[in-house]
Amino acid sequence: MKPEMLVFVGGQGSGKGTFAKMLLKQHNYNYIEAGDILRQMPNDSEIGKKIARGELLQDEELFPIIEKYITTDKDIIMDGFPRTIGQAKWLVEKYSDIFNIRVIFLNITEERMIARIKNRIKEGGNRADDMDENAVRKRIAAFKTITMPAIEWLSTKPDGIEFFDIKLPGDDVDINFNYIMKTIK
Repeated sequence: MKPEMLVFVGGQGSGKGTFAKMLLKQHNYNYIEAGDILRQMPNDSEIGKKIARGELLQDEELFPIIEKYITTDKDIIMDGFPRTIGQAKWLVEKYSDIFNIRVIFLNITEERMIARIKNRIKEGGNRADDMDENAVRKRIAAFKTITMPAIEWLSTKPDGIEFFDIKLPGDDVDINFNYIMKTIK
């Protein structure tokens, strides 16, 4: 039986990391959080500078970084990857024969994204890319123009994947988590 790859996609503040971490408490997944991996890059590196400006990396820069973390010894949660059509196609072409890929799109409005990011800051979050409102707006614009087409392509359910478009019912984390779990079972 193939291992499972759960792929969480959605806009900034949609809850990808929150729900992925809740799943980690239920099952021993290999957790790959693309944004966290990239934020750990040295600030003075070219990649670190791009991240601080709210820019996306070129696919060719990102593939070898992500690939280092993908192993087949256990199920995987992908958090925040893929973000482009090229990345989505690469993931499906390279890994759909190896993993049961299940894409979970956390579908929330831009207003909810901004409110959740502001709340994350208020609760003591210290992500540099959340602190600069221009960088946040740039990330949301990139999500709409770059990532949404990738999500739309994934929603066509290319061979080897399942796709779930989840419109979260509210802001209660536990209710949303239970809703996600019922939807993807």
